[in-house]
Amino acid sequence: MSRPVYLAFEGTERCGKSTQSRRLAEHLGAALTRETGGTPVGERLRMILHDVDVTDLDSRAEALMIAADRAQHMARVVMPALDAGRDVVSDRSVYSTLAYQGYGRGIDLDELTLVNTWAVRGRWPDLVVLLDVPSDMVDARLADRALDRFERESTDFHRRVRDGFHTMADKDAERWIVIDATAEKDVVERAISAAVDERLGR
Repeated sequence: MSRPVYLAFEGTERCGKSTQSRRLAEHLGAALTRETGGTPVGERLRMILHDVDVTDLDSRAEALMIAADRAQHMARVVMPALDAGRDVVSDRSVYSTLAYQGYGRGIDLDELTLVNTWAVRGRWPDLVVLLDVPSDMVDARLADRALDRFERESTDFHRRVRDGFHTMADKDAERWIVIDATAEKDVVERAISAAVDERLGR
């Protein structure tokens, strides 16, 4: 790709997205951002979404709050960077909504796609890196630490989310790169950089 690339990292909780998105952004010289919370408005929404004291948030309200964060993120961070000719690497994207609120919570995928396509003005990621970690490893990484509202969800929920990510990756293999994230961080980093460079032809 010769034009600026919008690349997103996806995966379950504690799969290494934050670390690897930062490292790939450095490798590409890209703008680094995240969802939720990639803007000042988004940070306020993120506080509510991850707050363990929020126990009565309706699933549709949750999805709409995330879409609002995403619309602000696209308008204030992603599109300005791309328009300036800079690649963007994001820790999560619209695909997390399909995985978490769709496959995880059971909201209709077509409805979520429609709302979020509008929120991002039709600009979905060009490339998605899925960091794959087995469910039992995710459970182990979540043990003995302070968990946020999403991390506290059931094992079955997190497995539905993981399965959802793999379903999406299987259906759109040209857009997705699946990386085994069980190895040491530097090994995973090299695998990601090599795969992304090859896919981008750089």
